[in-house]
Amino acid sequence: MKRFLISLMLSVAVLQVPAQDAAVLPADVAVEMPDQEAEVDEDTGELDFNVADVIFEHVGDAYEWHITNWGDKKISINLPVIVKASDGWHIFSSKKITDGSEYEGLHIAKEGEPHEGKIVEADGTKPFDISITKNVLSLLMSSLLLVVIVLLTARWYKKHDALKEAPSGIAAYMEPIIMMIHEVAKENIGEEDYRKYSPYLLTAFLFILLNNFMGIIPIFPGGANLTGNIACTLVLALFTFFTVNLTGTKHYYKDIFWPDVPAFLKPIMPIIEVFSAIMKPVSLTIRLFANMLGGHIQLLCVVCIIFIMAKYGPLLLGSMSLVSVLFGVFLDALELLISFIQAYVFTVLSSIYIGIARQKGE
Repeated sequence: MKRFLISLMLSVAVLQVPAQDAAVLPADVAVEMPDQEAEVDEDTGELDFNVADVIFEHVGDAYEWHITNWGDKKISINLPVIVKASDGWHIFSSKKITDGSEYEGLHIAKEGEPHEGKIVEADGTKPFDISITKNVLSLLMSSLLLVVIVLLTARWYKKHDALKEAPSGIAAYMEPIIMMIHEVAKENIGEEDYRKYSPYLLTAFLFILLNNFMGIIPIFPGGANLTGNIACTLVLALFTFFTVNLTGTKHYYKDIFWPDVPAFLKPIMPIIEVFSAIMKPVSLTIRLFANMLGGHIQLLCVVCIIFIMAKYGPLLLGSMSLVSVLFGVFLDALELLISFIQAYVFTVLSSIYIGIARQKGE
């Protein structure tokens, strides 16, 4: 639990930079209508539906959490803005600036301006920003939910004898997952050390799985797939990286800096091994991020087919809408499978890397 709270605080801090500079947090839009206004084509007078704008709007971070549109009214949760500008700290609701207006000398940079989509001062300077954005709120909610699940599971085992009765309630769902990760750690790390690393591996697996599933839910508090944000996956990968390299054995470091190879290869092999060690968290980061982001962009494209077909008449619109909905349901089901696979792959690879670092010399 202590390690989880430390990782949570670090994740919140790291999310502030990528989440607003190049945000990549996808929101599942299987049932959500695009909330931006369509432009009117001057030549034809028809609505011009911009697919790229819709996609990038939904995969980007924001200072508000859009839920739905009710007629002409936009229903959203306005999140707190917390910035330190040149004249001091400012704390206010994002509602004051999300409509393009300026408040206390601050506004959101428009398209084409420096720091587009982020809060800037009147002169375009970007202040120190620790606002509770959509990414951060999603992180806090999923972390709280994970803590509740873990505590409820522990409560059952505290009050019951697992050797005499089968788990019930939430413990019945958690026990197979716990045993699965337990066996993964035992197989890849070894009989002697696996118990020390099982809690971290289980926490990583549950955190990724929970956020993957929440990203598939199209309504609040779901729809903000945190694992599609490269900042979040980077933090998770860095925890594996530091766990591997801070707890590695002497034999592990000997194989890196003085491997048993011919003398003419000894100056070259450390460079290769160090590069390999650095690339492990990079591969963990990109694998999880790219798979989750790609899945949601596919869903988004399928939904956009409905709006693209709208100008071709009711017959084509109706037929393509049916195809889009059915294919969207299929992709949602596929996304459930991918969500589990990606959480499992991240955990297995982490356990393998840890196991390599814990090998003893002969």
